[in-house]
Order: sequence, then structure tokens, then C-alpha cells
Amino acid sequence: MATPKFSRPDISFHLELKKRISSYFKEVGYSQTGNSQLFIKASILVLAFLLIYIHLLFFTPHWAIALLECVILGALTASIGFNVMHDGAHGSFSKYQWLNKAAGMSINFLGANVFMWKTKHNVVHHSYTNVEGVDDDMNARPFLRLCPAQKRYKFHRFQHYYFILTYSLLYLYWVFFTDYKKYVTKKVGPVPIQKMKTMDHLSFWGFKLIHAALFIALPIYLLGFLPWVIGFTVYGLFAGLMLTVVFQLAHSLEETSFPIPDVQTNKMEDEWAIHQLKTTANFATNNKVISWVLGGLNFQVEHHLFPKISHIHYPAISKIIKQACLEYNIPYLEHPKMRLAFVSHVKHLRVLGRA
Repeated sequence: MATPKFSRPDISFHLELKKRISSYFKEVGYSQTGNSQLFIKASILVLAFLLIYIHLLFFTPHWAIALLECVILGALTASIGFNVMHDGAHGSFSKYQWLNKAAGMSINFLGANVFMWKTKHNVVHHSYTNVEGVDDDMNARPFLRLCPAQKRYKFHRFQHYYFILTYSLLYLYWVFFTDYKKYVTKKVGPVPIQKMKTMDHLSFWGFKLIHAALFIALPIYLLGFLPWVIGFTVYGLFAGLMLTVVFQLAHSLEETSFPIPDVQTNKMEDEWAIHQLKTTANFATNNKVISWVLGGLNFQVEHHLFPKISHIHYPAISKIIKQACLEYNIPYLEHPKMRLAFVSHVKHLRVLGRA
């Protein structure tokens, strides 16, 4: 299908938001990218990951402690993705492009590929959020029905019971299947990826081999096949669960919309910024621990409206965006607690499974 077009009203809410946010940064004198606070956090996460990885492989503890460390390693993988790779891939980690590139490349060491990610996430998901058939992040077919436009199967009536199992498979599926599918088909869903240069091909295969050496070959050599299978599976499942749940609590809820383009014109009803506000929700924005671990992705509204601004600034600009939405009578979706967003997601799955 052809990608839809968004409405362009005479009075643009997006333009108004950009004016207010620009004025804020001029007033406070801050750069819109990351600062020392972000760099310190990134260093802590990467160092913790390396220490646990080394301890598991070279100073392997009792199996119970080892399994716990595999869970922590999975959480650190997701958190590095949220805090380091995500800002880097959006160009908001630092004002220096080489540092953004390095931060974005962290995903390559963790098994995925930043080139594929940028098309899937930066281009497709951010442009066509929750649009069935275009937003690849809404595609968990046939296992889950995540939006009303998707086909319903009888087993979906149980999806609000088994969805956790499906979500936990994301990381393993991503690393060992979907990257290669995109590479071969040269598409993310219906959207073609940018033509890969020679260095992009070398980077893709080179880092896949590095990841296989560090996370498959070396652990099997040092620990044996069975311990590796158990440890890597626990690690991968927890990383996948954490990555997926954060996304779903921001987009797949009772309150979020799943707009479809007009059949004849292929145009969306709203302008892009209002579309983002209707399809995206925040959660637990007052919880500093959650915000720290998730790289501000609980401020998903702010991220979708201003992806090139570092998550360090989301708490401040959220007040500006919320006030503008109030003035223009535009919905600003938010759950005060993470558990409430989780309950909303489960209810959403249950309704879609029965409808």
C-alpha cells in the first residue's frame, strides 16, 4: 500500500508547538541535545553491562546467581537501547554527530542493526504511528491483534492471557530474523529502506558476526552449550519483554486511536502533530526511577512530537505541550501510574480479542 498523507490545515498546531518549544530553549539557554547528566547515565549503564557480561563468562557464579545476572543483563540491554541507542539514532544524544553515530551503533553490538532501525523506527513508526499496514511496530500478526483494522482469529480471545509470552520473544526474533528479512526484502512493511552503501553492507554483516562471536561462540566455548542456551534464552526473553511492554504502554491502549486513511484520497483526517497526540500516551511521568531507566520513553508524547530533542528535556517541555493542548482543546493522553497503563493495555487486548 502507498503511504498516506497528512492534512495541512491553514493554522498548524505543530507549528505553534515548535514556536513555543524553540522559545523555551532560547530562554533557558540549553542545547536541545544531551548533557553531562545523560553522558554519566550512559557510562553507568554500559559499564554495568560490561561488568556483568565479564562476570558471567569468566567468573561464572552459582547457577541461581547466574540466572539473576542474565535477567539484569537483559534489563541493561533494553535500558542501553532506551537511553543511549535511541537518542543517538535520533541525533539527540549529543551536539556532535560522531558521538550520535557511536551511541546509535551500540545497538549493533547488542545484535540488531542501526541502519534497519532508523527506517523502521525513525521513518516509518514516527511518521505513521498506529496506522495499520504501514506502522510495522503494530504488526504482531497472526499471534496478536493490536488494532481494530487487523484480522481477528478465534484464538485472539485469549491474547490478553498469553501476550507476555509473545512480547518476550521480540528481541530474539528481531536479532535472528527480522533484520535479515529487511535486508533481503529491502523493505520495512510496505516502505522501502534507503539504498545501502558498501559500508552499510559491511557494517551489517560485520557486527552480526561480532555479536555471534561475543554472545554465542565465546559463551559456548567457555561454559558449554546447555548453560549458554539457558542463559542466553533468559537474557533474550527478558530484554524482549522489557522493550515490547514499554512500546505497547505508549501506543496500544484503550485511549489511543488507530486512524486509517480515507479510501479514496489516501489522506489522514488530522495533521501530523494531532495524529501523534491521538495515537500516543505517557505513563508514570512523575516516577524518576522509571524515567531514568526507560530513557524518558514514558514521555512518549514529547518524544513523538520532538524526536530530535534529547529525553533529558522531556519533563520540562511536557508542561509546554500540555498547556498548548489544553488551550487548543486537543487530547493529551497520560496515565499517572505505569500499572494503570498496563491495565489499559490488557483491557485493549481483551476487547480486540472478543470484538
